[in-house]
Amino acid sequence: MTSLKNSDDSPVSPSSPKNVFKDTDDGQRRFLLELEFVQCLANPTYIHYLAQNRYFEDEAFIGYLKYLQYWQRPEYIKFIMYPHCLFFLELLQNANFRNAMAHPGNKELAHRQQFFFWKNYRNNRLKHIMPRPLLEPPAVTPAPAPPQAPTPPMSATIAATAPPPPALSPMPYGVLPGSSLAKNDMRNAAVDRRKRKKEA
Repeated sequence: MTSLKNSDDSPVSPSSPKNVFKDTDDGQRRFLLELEFVQCLANPTYIHYLAQNRYFEDEAFIGYLKYLQYWQRPEYIKFIMYPHCLFFLELLQNANFRNAMAHPGNKELAHRQQFFFWKNYRNNRLKHIMPRPLLEPPAVTPAPAPPQAPTPPMSATIAATAPPPPALSPMPYGVLPGSSLAKNDMRNAAVDRRKRKKEA
């Protein structure tokens, strides 16, 4: 019995199941911290800061960057607001890129390229979305025309030869063509007001 009492009074070893760490919020805090860190990688200046402070020389930090690649899986990618962070996370797996980001010129180059991507993204995307005009068939020499029928009235000819309306953009921004909404143009209103004063 004395041996039993001694075993109860002895301190619990750290490997015993009684001292298992229990996350109080079911991993929500860890999820948010990792999400925030991964999204910070979208900023080339932050990557430059990490390189300047020699974080990339620490093997544990490199292992952490490899661990964070799980954010590229579909069940996690939906939480990412800055998709460039995943591109930079992939580049950070390469030691040459990590070393290059320590130089301010490379940081500026990455920042400029990122800016130009954002600037031209919509136009580049529309090139791939918009339908391309159909190629015209090769010109064939026309056969002799039969005698012409009487010409229809002028209004019918104009309606028949009018070009089709332009195709609508799949991503409309602003007012659609042919909309009944009036534009507010203050210059025209001022001109009309002046004319009314002179006429009165």
